[in-house]
Amino acid sequence: MSGALSHIRVLDLSRVLAGPWAGQIFGDLGAEVIKVERPGSGDDTRHWGPPYIKDAEGNDSREAAYFQSANRNKQSLTLDFTQPEGQRLVRELVAQCDVLLENFKVGGLAAYGLDYESLKAINPRLIYCSITGFGQNGPYARRAGYDFMIQGLGGLMSLTGRPEGEEGAGPMKVGVALTDILTGLYATVGVLAALNQREQSGVGQHIDVALLDVQVACLANQAMNYLATGVSPKRLGNAHPNIVPYQDFPSADGSFILAVGNDGQFRKFCEVADIATLADDPRFATNKARVAHRAELIPLLRQATVFKTTAQWIELLEKAGVPCGPINDLQQVFADPQVQARGLRLDLPNALGSNTPQVASPLRLSATPVAYRAAPPLLGQHTDSLLQRLLGMSEMQIAELREAGVI
Repeated sequence: MSGALSHIRVLDLSRVLAGPWAGQIFGDLGAEVIKVERPGSGDDTRHWGPPYIKDAEGNDSREAAYFQSANRNKQSLTLDFTQPEGQRLVRELVAQCDVLLENFKVGGLAAYGLDYESLKAINPRLIYCSITGFGQNGPYARRAGYDFMIQGLGGLMSLTGRPEGEEGAGPMKVGVALTDILTGLYATVGVLAALNQREQSGVGQHIDVALLDVQVACLANQAMNYLATGVSPKRLGNAHPNIVPYQDFPSADGSFILAVGNDGQFRKFCEVADIATLADDPRFATNKARVAHRAELIPLLRQATVFKTTAQWIELLEKAGVPCGPINDLQQVFADPQVQARGLRLDLPNALGSNTPQVASPLRLSATPVAYRAAPPLLGQHTDSLLQRLLGMSEMQIAELREAGVI
């Protein structure tokens, strides 16, 4: 194995998305990632279909596309740690691992002796990362947390959707489980920081990452807009609370995005759109003025943009140095020449005898590039080999464990 983290072994006890997303990043960066799953059923997302990955004959397999999005470069080990023998095996594995990822409810693993304090006694160098909905303390700590409810509770949905008074107005979740994804990224950063600190101290630590904390942290400028004024920001649809014009506009054949970031770009846009007088209007000459007079400016711009196609606007505005772009569906995204040039779609051979399509990692490291070693595994695909290689178990011992339902 090669890669920036090829010296790291991760025991991934997490399910669904936030934890597995972090585990996949470690795998992409070269770490050995062992995904522990329930015998017979595995990660919940294995069954979150359709759609499913095709097998060698072109038929739907039982492998859901959802699972494939967050589990490449991992080995699947089926293990029932609700049984004492399963707990013993986890402890033996922990002794040989650098990192443990888990997203069980607070206290859930303590009942099996698999909490941080118990495992730290076995491996003081262990980095133990707990991902929960609400963190290890506080009045909500023992609640289950899911991305959708956290988007609502954490304020994101109050900022997303059409403004009040418009048709279809109302709070709206983001189209992907963004809170889970961001939590996986923060978990990754936390583990990497702890690994770096371990190089100096020689000991590991516990990392507490909560979906709600991440969601509130990622409100970014909108959170600061509230904290600075005491006024909760309102939904603006595709518009920006602090910059105008920065939203979608109608074209002769659809819509496009105009992302004006300063007064000079606004003047250039007005010149291209043949409405140069607006750039000299005191109501619109500066961004501060445009924000104050948003309701007057936007209809005037919409009247001008409908006379050219999206492609024409993009060609003209790019030449003028005004940020703009189309609104693509996913077919258009993966057909885009820049996306293709960056190799963002790839295919990995799988154990079904077919290929699993994947979205490439956005990380580009010059000396230790990301390696796509393996498609997401079948349930329990590596159980025998891992128990033999890491724990020195014989075929007979493994057969006995399987007969007892431990693996």
